[in-house]
Amino acid sequence: MKDKRNLHQKVQELCDCFATTDPLMEMAKVPHESDKDEAALKWVALAVLHGVTAGAEKVRITRRADGSVDVRAKYREAPLRSPGSEVGAKIIETLKHVIGVEGDKGKSPLALGIRDSSLELKVKYEKDGSEETVTIKFPG
Repeated sequence: MKDKRNLHQKVQELCDCFATTDPLMEMAKVPHESDKDEAALKWVALAVLHGVTAGAEKVRITRRADGSVDVRAKYREAPLRSPGSEVGAKIIETLKHVIGVEGDKGKSPLALGIRDSSLELKVKYEKDGSEETVTIKFPG
């Protein structure tokens, strides 16, 4: 039986599931997971949780032409552990789908409920040549 829940709903459920964990420690396990689609959703949820708990302004994931993926969080410009090329590509694809981007640029709010609170993020996608970037911006 195919799971028909949408990706937004799955990210929200994963946020709730991992709300009491150490997001950075869990993010370190993501590149080794066998189901890359599920790993991408898990990574997005963990990035949101990390951003909220660490007071991040934004988290940006960039995929370069060679497939390498770079992740940075801004509270102080600091690199986060990369989810790897395969999961990184799925993360970008997942977030584009969640916010409904079809072209080379787009942005949309993303509302998530985490435990007994709600949060509105701003997600922005940009493609410049062969480089793609998704930025998750947290409320000020």
